[in-house]
Amino acid sequence: MGWIFDASLQGIIFAIMALGVYLTFRILDFPDLTVDGSFVTGAAVCTVMIVSGISPLIATFSALIIGFVVGAITGILHTKGKINALLSGILMMIALYSINLRIMGLTSDSTPVVANLSLLGEDTVLTKVADFFNNLGFIWGGHSWGLLFFLVLITFLFKFILDLFLKTEVGLAIRATGDNKKMIRSFSANTDSLIIIGVGISNAFVAFSGAVMAQYYEFSNVNMGIGMIVIGLASVIIGEALFGTKTIGRITLAVILGSVIYRIVIGYALQQQILDASDMKLVTAIIVILALVIPNILEKRRAKKRKMKRQHSLQRKAGAEEGKASA
Repeated sequence: MGWIFDASLQGIIFAIMALGVYLTFRILDFPDLTVDGSFVTGAAVCTVMIVSGISPLIATFSALIIGFVVGAITGILHTKGKINALLSGILMMIALYSINLRIMGLTSDSTPVVANLSLLGEDTVLTKVADFFNNLGFIWGGHSWGLLFFLVLITFLFKFILDLFLKTEVGLAIRATGDNKKMIRSFSANTDSLIIIGVGISNAFVAFSGAVMAQYYEFSNVNMGIGMIVIGLASVIIGEALFGTKTIGRITLAVILGSVIYRIVIGYALQQQILDASDMKLVTAIIVILALVIPNILEKRRAKKRKMKRQHSLQRKAGAEEGKASA
């Protein structure tokens, strides 16, 4: 059953990325494809700094900062450059591919670009945490349960920070911007700044997730971010469908649980050889498509039923009035 442990661990790490996707996709209504690039940027920056001898803790939080900068640039392209939201994310994602190669190439004297960088034999935050808890006896079945507990703690810390932020004045303004940009502008709010901040925070979460995932995999690769936006969307949609969307706290919890459930389902399919590893992206895309299409179909059916009930009620009311008039 080791695959359940591994899937849960990966789901918890990806949940931080999914929280970032939730912020742009649901809160800001901003289809940000920067995610596929910023995830790798966080991993690349963290890996290069660790290999260069910098503290793994500083390296991990540096990814958070660089992720915010990358997201803010996407927001600036959209708001100040007047580029379509989707296109601005695509442009930034393409630019980051080359930038990430250059970042990982900083460790090489022979070539300015490196596509893969290993962390084998290097001390990372995860190896130090795992060693600490293992020495305390938090190991069972060959798995470091202390490491899982630590990652759950970190993920929920990000969840609570996001919950609190969205309840602040700026957070409420960002939520209002996503709902109705024209309305919030009528209250003299600077929607451009709010979008830049929101997209920046989103990609900070994504880059941090990439940094942690690089330490978990013990390498960073320029292609490791492909499809991250779809995985994030799948986590958001699955979580919302299963656990509801009544409050901000409930939604962010749903996103985390959705990420874990998604990884466990994929892990089970791979374990039982129902799927090949190469099929994962296709299955994820199908899940997202179904999750987006089915609720719309169900809502149309419910609306049709409500309309028929109203018509039936009006017909009965009209019949009753005609009966009274004839009497």
